[in-house]
Amino acid sequence: MSAAELYTKYTRVWIPDPDEVWRSAEIIKDYKEGDKSLHLKLEDETLYEYPIDHQGNELPFLRNPDILVGENDLTALSYLHEPAVLHNLKVRFLESNHIYTYCGIVLVAINPYEQLPIYEQDVIYAYSGQNMGDMDPHIFAVAEEAYKQMARDEKNQSIIVSGESGAGKTVSAKYAMRFFATVGGSASETNIEAKVLASSPIMEAIGNAKTTRNDNSSRFGKYIQIGFDKRYHIIGANMRTYLLEKSRVVFQAEDERNYHIFYQLCASASLPEFKDLGLTCAEDFFYTSQGGDTSIDGVDDADDFEKTRHAFTLLGVKESHQMTIFRIIAAILHLGNLEIQAERDGDACSVSSEDEHLNNFCGLLGVEHSQMQHWLCHRKLVTMAETYVKNMSVQQVVNARNALAKHIYAQLFNWIVQHINKALHTTVKQHSFIGVLDIYGFETFEVNSFEQFCINYANEKLQQQFNSHVFKLEQEEYMKEGIPWTLIDFYDNQPCIDLIEAKLGILDLLDEECKVPKGTDQNWAQKLYDRHASSQHFQKPRMSNTSFIVLHFADKVEYQSEGFLEKNRDTVYEEQINILKASKYQMVADLFQDEKDAAPTTSTGKGTSKISVRSARPVIKAANKEHKKTVGHQFRNSLHLLMETLDATTPHYVRCIKPNDEKLPFKFDPKRAVQQLRACGVLETIRISAAGFPSRWSYHDFFNRYRVLMKKRDLSKHDKKQICQTLLEDLIKDPDKFQFGRTKIFFRAGQVAYLEKLRADKFRAATIIIQKTVRGWLQRVKYKRLRQAAIIIQRYTRGHQARRLAEHLRRTRAAIIFQKQYRMLRILRAFQRVRNATITIQAFARGLFVRRIYRKILAEHKATILQKYARGWLARTRFRRVRSATITLQCYYRRMKARQELKALKIEARSAQHLKKLNIGMENKVVQLQRKIDEQNKEYKLLNEQLSMLTSAHSSEVEKLKKELVQYQQSHQGDGNQLVSLQKEMEHLQLELEKAHGERKVVEDSYVKEKDLLRKRISDLEEENALLKQEKEELNSRILCQSEDEFARSTVEENIQMKKELEEERSRYQNLIKEYSRLEQRYDNLRDEMTIIKQAPGHRRNPSNQSSLESDSNYPSISTSEIGDTEDVIQQVEEVGMEKAAMDMTLFLKLQKRVRELEQERKKLQIQLEKKEQESKKSQVIEMKTEVTSDREDFAYNSLKRQELESENKKLKNELNELRKAIADRATQNNSSNDIQDSYNLLLNQLKSANEELEVRKEEVLILRSQIMKAAQQKETGKNMESISTNANWPNSDKHVDQEDAIEAYQGMCETNRLLEAQLQDQRREYEEEVEALKNQVDAMKEEMEKQQQAFLQNLQLSPEAQVEFGLQQEITRLTNENLDLKELLEKLEKNEKKLKKQLKIYMKKVQDFEASQAMVPAERRRHERNMQVAVQRKEKDFQGMLEYYKEDEPLLIRNLITDLKPQAVSATVPCLPAYILYMCIRHADYINDDQKVHSLLTSTINGIKKVLKKHNDDFEMTSFWLANTCRLLHCLKQYSGDAGFMTQNTPKQNEHCLKNFDLTEYRQVLSHLSIQIYQQLIKIAEGVLQPMIVSAVLENESIQGLSGVKPMGYRNRSSSMADGDSTYSLDSIIRQLNTFHSIMCDQGLDPEIVQQVFKQLFYMINAVALNNLLLRKDVCSWSTGMQLRFNISQLEEWLRGKNLQQSGAAQTLEPLIQAAQLLQLKKKTSEDAEAICSLCTSLTTQQIVKILNLYTPVNEFEERVTVAFIRDIQMHLQERNDPPQLLLDFKHMFPVLFPFNPSSITMDSIHLPASLKLEFLNKV
Repeated sequence: MSAAELYTKYTRVWIPDPDEVWRSAEIIKDYKEGDKSLHLKLEDETLYEYPIDHQGNELPFLRNPDILVGENDLTALSYLHEPAVLHNLKVRFLESNHIYTYCGIVLVAINPYEQLPIYEQDVIYAYSGQNMGDMDPHIFAVAEEAYKQMARDEKNQSIIVSGESGAGKTVSAKYAMRFFATVGGSASETNIEAKVLASSPIMEAIGNAKTTRNDNSSRFGKYIQIGFDKRYHIIGANMRTYLLEKSRVVFQAEDERNYHIFYQLCASASLPEFKDLGLTCAEDFFYTSQGGDTSIDGVDDADDFEKTRHAFTLLGVKESHQMTIFRIIAAILHLGNLEIQAERDGDACSVSSEDEHLNNFCGLLGVEHSQMQHWLCHRKLVTMAETYVKNMSVQQVVNARNALAKHIYAQLFNWIVQHINKALHTTVKQHSFIGVLDIYGFETFEVNSFEQFCINYANEKLQQQFNSHVFKLEQEEYMKEGIPWTLIDFYDNQPCIDLIEAKLGILDLLDEECKVPKGTDQNWAQKLYDRHASSQHFQKPRMSNTSFIVLHFADKVEYQSEGFLEKNRDTVYEEQINILKASKYQMVADLFQDEKDAAPTTSTGKGTSKISVRSARPVIKAANKEHKKTVGHQFRNSLHLLMETLDATTPHYVRCIKPNDEKLPFKFDPKRAVQQLRACGVLETIRISAAGFPSRWSYHDFFNRYRVLMKKRDLSKHDKKQICQTLLEDLIKDPDKFQFGRTKIFFRAGQVAYLEKLRADKFRAATIIIQKTVRGWLQRVKYKRLRQAAIIIQRYTRGHQARRLAEHLRRTRAAIIFQKQYRMLRILRAFQRVRNATITIQAFARGLFVRRIYRKILAEHKATILQKYARGWLARTRFRRVRSATITLQCYYRRMKARQELKALKIEARSAQHLKKLNIGMENKVVQLQRKIDEQNKEYKLLNEQLSMLTSAHSSEVEKLKKELVQYQQSHQGDGNQLVSLQKEMEHLQLELEKAHGERKVVEDSYVKEKDLLRKRISDLEEENALLKQEKEELNSRILCQSEDEFARSTVEENIQMKKELEEERSRYQNLIKEYSRLEQRYDNLRDEMTIIKQAPGHRRNPSNQSSLESDSNYPSISTSEIGDTEDVIQQVEEVGMEKAAMDMTLFLKLQKRVRELEQERKKLQIQLEKKEQESKKSQVIEMKTEVTSDREDFAYNSLKRQELESENKKLKNELNELRKAIADRATQNNSSNDIQDSYNLLLNQLKSANEELEVRKEEVLILRSQIMKAAQQKETGKNMESISTNANWPNSDKHVDQEDAIEAYQGMCETNRLLEAQLQDQRREYEEEVEALKNQVDAMKEEMEKQQQAFLQNLQLSPEAQVEFGLQQEITRLTNENLDLKELLEKLEKNEKKLKKQLKIYMKKVQDFEASQAMVPAERRRHERNMQVAVQRKEKDFQGMLEYYKEDEPLLIRNLITDLKPQAVSATVPCLPAYILYMCIRHADYINDDQKVHSLLTSTINGIKKVLKKHNDDFEMTSFWLANTCRLLHCLKQYSGDAGFMTQNTPKQNEHCLKNFDLTEYRQVLSHLSIQIYQQLIKIAEGVLQPMIVSAVLENESIQGLSGVKPMGYRNRSSSMADGDSTYSLDSIIRQLNTFHSIMCDQGLDPEIVQQVFKQLFYMINAVALNNLLLRKDVCSWSTGMQLRFNISQLEEWLRGKNLQQSGAAQTLEPLIQAAQLLQLKKKTSEDAEAICSLCTSLTTQQIVKILNLYTPVNEFEERVTVAFIRDIQMHLQERNDPPQLLLDFKHMFPVLFPFNPSSITMDSIHLPASLKLEFLNKV
């Protein structure tokens, strides 16, 4: 094509611009051959004439069509040149915020200087397993391509990351390693991938520093090899480093810093362990303060130091070694602060021995102080004859000190790298590896020295390797397609490399000059001028004799030769190194050992890897006169080794670009970008591609895209290849512009743009014809419509005027008639109105006067009556109000007291102590009581002896008193005063007794009156309460009638919220079960590994019935022993073992719940105790005066009794636990059932006898206590009588009263008084308690009434909707309280029932054991009887729905029914037949009351199912089969459990098949957990089958033919990763697979509700995978894809309706994908469109909407792009949303599964056992 054809009007071109590098313009006048200028119009509408140089034929670059702008692969551009590349990168970076772009095999990464949410774990999983050309460009895509090629081709890979400082190389390499660590995680528990990632913070600390271009610049190059085994799991890693910038240790430029580790250590100097380092802040040290500012914004050095230390620990560096590392680093800082003092005119100098920093330096490194002080300022010269010691000048000493500091740091750096490699090394044989090369890019500064020379030399080598690799790939592609291969001219930088490294090259001459004794930089530069002046890559600057210029591939760089020799020699004096070798710290000494000394220690490693690990920086020898390798020589060798490694691998390239120097987010500087694109080789790749055939199309895609250019007769042909050839030969006359390959058409640069121009012209011409025709038709239609409308308007106008005239005539005649009649009527009515008014006025006036008189009389009479009634009513109202208030206060107070007492009693009844007292064992109590009885017998005997002694003493004293009385009578016969006084005293006592009787009667009467009064008040309050309740109900009913709709709505919302909370809770619960099953599986794997490791000739295996799986079902033997005794449960858990207890989740949850209940009860009891203490204090104060003696006795007695009971309780409990433990130990040690049964029977007999003896001992104890109390009372009475008898005189005793009779009468009177007083106190106490209870009841009723009144008032003040809601809340609260009370009552009844059941089981077990022991017969006879019994049952034919089997047949049952059963074997029988058979076996074990058999069968069943599922972990049919059977067994255990809630749909026959003896509730929980695990495995299998199909079937497959428009493809669409095979799927493939899943689950009898949940989960996964892929692919974000996607979703929805699954919620899970499809189809231009998108896309997050809009790509040029302003408008509309930050959906999210109860209509006696199951040993009962 000629230039005149291309440079036509409206064509856009690129012209150079000094500011933007390239600027776009549009041609406004066709170009003709010979024109001297090109007429252009710039984007700002200004005109410009572009001059054309005809000699150089330099026309401006053509611009690509808009359809190609923003492509994710630069090679897809038709015009491949610098402005097109720059513009495409700029558009993607600024408008779409895409930082990654492909350029052939290169990934271009632009640093955004902002954290982007594109590196999360879900993004890694999204890219894992995907082809590189299928997804948007990403570092993860490159890493996945390398990983996939390593696994497919079994060839080692390399990822080469390059770019200048600050471009993001280190971060890119870090993300690549994170991808490998996630995708290729280690198979073992060594956690090697975490160690690989942990090496990054260490290397950043010791090798990165702040520069003017980057705050975290890597000042060394590194190559990390990540090793993989045969299964491609990470097994180890190895790191090589290149050219550490040692000069930074001693010098930093302005605004730069030293290595991070120095500042981190200074920031942490205040830590206790670092006090000995002598460090202060970084500003105080010379080596860290030369750059000025020592801090970095946003960086916490102390926090980073903690991360560094943690990484050291993770990599296994000992704490002592870490401290030595920090000592060495601190020593370097102190070395830089040495004060060097000049002497003798500067020829000599010295360091003070008291220098603090020198002392710290020597102390930290453990070297001799005096020697180091001496050799820092002197050097040794060795000649043939003798050795001299020479002084050094100050500058020489400073240089030597700096050289020593650099050498120490370099050796430490190498030591750390070696130890990291040791930590990452593995003994497993390495199968392959992926290397990640993070190396410095091309550098050019104002002053370029030795470091920049080495860096640019390395980039020359890498660029050569890159060019050859690109050239080789192009050649392979051409040969593969059969294209004639022509040599492409590309830049070969071998001459430049030869200039540097060849013989007598720059490096060779530098080494030679270093060997010269007095070689200088100037001499070396002169040699370069002499030797290489004629080289085309070498130049001499005009104005300098010490600099030289090298023309590199990227740019020409001027190097200053000053310092080259010194840096190349890297001289360190031998004497200083020898001092360090003699350090007292072993690690410091090891750092400076020679290579030959250190060699033997490095060869002792175990195993060899496939790639030999060679250090990139060999340990430097001491600076002696031997032939020492220079730095340049070492670097050249390590670079050659690197190139050998790269050549042996498949390379992948990542080029990092720095968009601006200000580090501003998303700012693009075209000048800086172009400079880096030229330097990193991207433009060279473009040039190589453009030199050949850069555009490649498959025949099918070319045909679909350009069929509009074909003729009709050509389209009738069937050979698409021939049609394409014919078309191209007609359109492009030059045959060199294209080539036909085997599968593709190859175009030279610009040809696709030309074809696009022809296509657009064809569309434009067709559009013009269509527009012309449509516009003519529209105008004709418009004219006809206007003409017809004019005719109709005229017709209607003329008719309207005629009708108006006729109407006018009629109205004129009617008006005259109306006027005549109206005038007559008006005069008549006026007369009548005047007459009637006169009569009315007279009547009203007369009546008015009469009524006034009457009203006055009536008002005076009524006022009198009103005053009378008002005054009376006011007085009565005031009285009633006062009385009501008094009653209300009393009622509320009494009710409050009653409630408190009732609550305390309830708490006491529910307390743990109460339960414990009920369940306390009786064995130890018998022993304790026996001991107590013995002690009481001893005390009783002692008391009897004391009593006899007291009796004898008393009798002697009575005799003595009698004698004295006789003497008194004889001496004082006439004196009877004392007798009189005694008689008076007796009369006085009688009066007091009568008075007490009277007071008692008064109290009783007042009590009765008050009781009647309270009853009356209570009845009044009840009536009032009933009235209030009635009014409340009426109001509630009225409100409910008014607002039923609002109530229904609020109820629905509450139900939805409750359902949501329930789903969340269920999801958390099932995630716990999933985690539990994962840990269980991990435990099994570890146990298997331990078994394999420990396996030996004499090893011992655990029995199979003690596996970890058994622990899932071990809880009944624990929890059924004592349901309510939590301590016993805990102790039994300890007996079973912590290992099993940890895995019994049901028991754990139950214990946790019980602990919470006990904690609540403890708090309640504590509150109750405090209240009781307060009440007891009050009662003690009141009753202190009257009942001191009796209270003390009662308190002492009660405390004694309580202490005895507590001690007995503890002892009994300990002994009971010991007995249980002994029985459990014996049961585990001895498997003989007879021994266990005998021991158990013996224990039961002992318990029974202990109970009987306990009752007898209780009675004896009570009798003894009563006798002791009587004896104590008699003793006190004797003492009182003694005192009375000593003071009493009996003058008339011989006449009237006997002494003994008087004493007995007095004692009887005292006893009577005591009894009366006790009765009175009892009655008073009862009365007070009753009054208190009534008061509490009244108070409670008052409180309730007040609450109801307040609620009623609040309710009246609210709106109708709020009234309904408030009423509902009150009712819910009331019902909740009632439910709690009923629940407490139910728990008590259940506990009692379980306790009785347990006792009944024990007694039945004893009876059965006794019968079994009596009926022992030989085994042959038993087998014969069993056979006879089977025969009899067959004859009877009365099957009871139970199956009997013997214990030894249980393994056979499990094997035939579970382990070896195939689903096909029972496909023709009743669905879930194994579940029914298992239940019938369980029912028989329940029928014979054999708990061990039930436990064993259920445990074996669960273990067998788990074993089958583990074996068939990828078989959908088997997993579905056992999910159905497990759920059916769970339903059977519920349906026949005896619970009324599960028996509502049972028939009477089914109710006969219920379990009778055992409660298997907890086993149901275990089966529920097992069902959840099976369900999760089923989903995992189904997702694994469906996931590879989703993207191809839903997004890529053309369901609507010819709809999608094909765009030009880049290199990545023909990537080698596509060679895996054409594994495309259609939507029919997914639907067929879904049909398979559905038919399998339905045939196996899986519950419909579970089937619905399965498909809801699968459809969510389809939605998540498809949407995630859509969000990461630019090529599918188009209008046509949205149409295809919507059609495919409608097909899936139709399938759901066809299978009657529309109620499952599966369709709702597709809502985000539906909205994404609609978003692709919607108009995206105006603000109204933005509002429509925001209102429609409610299921998509803001990030997802913006991402789709950024990715949206027009199919052709007639469709407009989404503008940046529109996207900003969308973001403004969506900023109020609180969406989650993640971009992708979690396709691994699993909805919580629910297993609703689904009873079976099948009766057990109707089930037939097929012979194919081989269950002949089962006997029908």
